[in-house]
Amino acid sequence: MDATPLSEPRKRGRPKGSTKSKGDKEKEASAKRRGTGGEKRNAALDERYIHWKQLVPVLYDWFSHHNLVWPSLSCRWGPIVDNGTYKDKQRLYLSEQTDQTVPNTLIIANCDIVKPRVAAENHIANFNEDARSPFVKKYKTIIHPGEVNRIRELPQNKNIVATHTDCPEVLIWDIEAQPNRNAVLGAAESRPDLVLSGHQDNAEFALAMCPAEPFVLSGGKDKSVVLWSIQDHVSTLATDAGQLTGSAGSVVKAADNSSIGSRGVFQGHDDTVEDVQFCPSSSQQFCSVGDDSCLILWDARIGCGPVVKVEKAHNADLHCVDWNSHDENYILTGSADRTIHMFDRRNLSSDGVGLPVHKFAGHTSAVLCVQWSPGKRSVFGSSAEDGLLNIWDYEKVDKKKESGSKSPSAPPGLFFQHAGHRDKVVDFHWNVSDPWTVASVSDDGESSGGGGTLQIWRMTDLLYRPEEEVLEELQKFKDHVLECSKT
Repeated sequence: MDATPLSEPRKRGRPKGSTKSKGDKEKEASAKRRGTGGEKRNAALDERYIHWKQLVPVLYDWFSHHNLVWPSLSCRWGPIVDNGTYKDKQRLYLSEQTDQTVPNTLIIANCDIVKPRVAAENHIANFNEDARSPFVKKYKTIIHPGEVNRIRELPQNKNIVATHTDCPEVLIWDIEAQPNRNAVLGAAESRPDLVLSGHQDNAEFALAMCPAEPFVLSGGKDKSVVLWSIQDHVSTLATDAGQLTGSAGSVVKAADNSSIGSRGVFQGHDDTVEDVQFCPSSSQQFCSVGDDSCLILWDARIGCGPVVKVEKAHNADLHCVDWNSHDENYILTGSADRTIHMFDRRNLSSDGVGLPVHKFAGHTSAVLCVQWSPGKRSVFGSSAEDGLLNIWDYEKVDKKKESGSKSPSAPPGLFFQHAGHRDKVVDFHWNVSDPWTVASVSDDGESSGGGGTLQIWRMTDLLYRPEEEVLEELQKFKDHVLECSKT
């Protein structure tokens, strides 16, 4: 993708998927490659990919590549369903964003997660780029009313997930209770177990579940942030669902579903809200970002207006935000200006004055997703339209400055770069049960093949373990090799 000049960042919301299958895309991709611009772009991508693939046995402890016929705009880990000696079986939530020749679906897959230091080097390197992974098996299909733009699991019960589609409502699904469906043209849509109403316009991307209590947060085109408690459903099972009929553009049949209203609607943004996130220890404190370039902090206990509003948190639309669960002072934001900013909420004032603690610049296109690592407080990941998933450690920023390193290829704080995708990486998720394992999905609509790609990977622990510990292990290996050479 050609980079947009920093002085003129693109003004737009998050990109939607290609809605074309791999088969439909093959002819188009071939035509693009014959064009001058497409040829240059694909040549650069191919060169980067070839270089990355050569390093796979060195960089990864485990890697799995899975072709998706249709793009998935979201991926989320679910519960572990089986523990084994060498691998665990775990749920993974995906979607299929189709062109309507077959229904849009929410996919529940069972994934075999190979444990650390088990996979053989040749197995990691010799993956099939054109096939589905034997480690990923479809478990259940839900026919979704509209395309799935965002999936979030409930921390208190990971069998409960929320989805965003192109409508004002949030849909809640009980994965185990939902019947398995055959996604054929004309099949009836699955019915959500619960519908959350409160938006006055479509809410497509901004969605979060609270770690502390079963609360749900959403943002939308109506410039508002809406808060619900799933617990309210217990006391409103007989509520008339007719309240949903006034929602513009709804794809949900109100009479078919149980529904609840919001606990609060929060106003303060001047454009579409693109992402929301709870404070890890509170169901009443949360933050949001949007196309107005603002980061806003909220507290439901003191009203429905902003507590802190950071104007111009970036120089363009903000696409994503995450709150550090290890240190609640730190909040990450990602933007169309290609950068990630790290804010310290202690240094933000009520008049909107506040500068990032760090600015991370390593992407060449819009940043689509940021997420703190569950395993280490200073580590986070970022994915972007440039096809890269970067892993950062903010504690390494000052160390690089102290060492005087001037390497242009290594931005301060960047210590790993996953380059296995060949198009925009629209989402990724750290695995809380196996903290250095990541699932990532790309929408391959603009590169050869089309459709999408799911990759599950774990970098080698030599990259993130304490340096002294790694050097000691390598020395033992060196001594062992020398002993063997003598005999």
